[in-house]
Amino acid sequence: MVPRAGVRKILPFLTIGLILFGIFGAARLSRSAQEPAQQRALLLRDFKPRSMLHAPIHNVLRARFPVIDVHNHVNDARSAGREHVPPQKVLETMDNCNIRKIVILTGGWGEALQRVVDEMVKPYPERFTVFVQLDWTNLDAPDFAQQMVRQIDDAVERGARGLKITKELGLQVRYKSGKLLTVDDPRLDPIWAECGRLGIPVAIHVSDPEAFFLPFDATNERYEELVDNPDWSFFGPQFPSKGAVLEARDRVFARHPNTTFIALHVATWPENLGYVSGLLDRCPNVMVEFGAREAELGRQPRRARQFFLQYQDRILFGTDATVGEDMYRNYFRWLETADDYFDYWGAPEQGRWKIYGLELPGEVLEKVYHKNAERVFGQFKGLMATRGGGK
Repeated sequence: MVPRAGVRKILPFLTIGLILFGIFGAARLSRSAQEPAQQRALLLRDFKPRSMLHAPIHNVLRARFPVIDVHNHVNDARSAGREHVPPQKVLETMDNCNIRKIVILTGGWGEALQRVVDEMVKPYPERFTVFVQLDWTNLDAPDFAQQMVRQIDDAVERGARGLKITKELGLQVRYKSGKLLTVDDPRLDPIWAECGRLGIPVAIHVSDPEAFFLPFDATNERYEELVDNPDWSFFGPQFPSKGAVLEARDRVFARHPNTTFIALHVATWPENLGYVSGLLDRCPNVMVEFGAREAELGRQPRRARQFFLQYQDRILFGTDATVGEDMYRNYFRWLETADDYFDYWGAPEQGRWKIYGLELPGEVLEKVYHKNAERVFGQFKGLMATRGGGK
């Protein structure tokens, strides 16, 4: 037993010790509490989780049937420098993956188009096709539509086999007065009609993903993509709504039943397959393709598979991506296998989700891969036919 006097002597030292322990102990606890928080601070762009899911992987090196890629831009009128790929290298990739033909949509017009024809189409007529585009420079001219009809005729004579419309129509093309040119402006009707007479399809991309028309904030599922590409946002009073643009386009489809339209990017609304189904039901002259929309369709595999089965005669294969073996094989895996939870091509650029294989039946695959496209391009009549001179 410690004498009372001894306790009085050591008590100050015990008090000081407890105080110091409390100070340093609290600091240590504070640091330990802060360290995990610092570790949890991770920028979204640096978050690259590896899936722990153990699931079968079926890599498809070559498509089950020959493929016609109806949506590509390889060596188009805009290509220059590093974007240009030697044609033989493109052909090597195509041969390795069973790609029969590539459609170069953005061929420009005039001499720019001629360069694409001379490099890609003339030497390899069975492997490449090119589309012409419209020149909006003289939009205010009273005979603008007639100018474009002549431009299309010239392009067909040079070797073009379709017309490509980019998303600037309905969102950016304006008269000198500042008035927006709507997709269904009656002044454009002679253009659509001429394509019908020639038997060439109109590949049309108007509007953009639904998220691009919504507020650019933390609720937007494509926030990261819009951060990297802020000019892709069409939210605000200076732009029409997505619905207004699509309604105008659909009126054009209905007004021109003798013209075949390829509504690119799954009619630009793969997030809403109910709408796309209704469009196809109403307009038998419309086809769709899925370029750069594998991500949207692949995350809804049951609904997407039902869509492919129901509209198997109306869907074309397209990628809208840089030609490469890995890219094509990713698409083949999505269409041909039942694999679960894998990256779409370019992930996570469009959104942080995975996709699932559709395992389409052979007869559906063959139509999507090439038969539907062959039917569309088989409608070509040419200039002589429209002038009454035969084919």
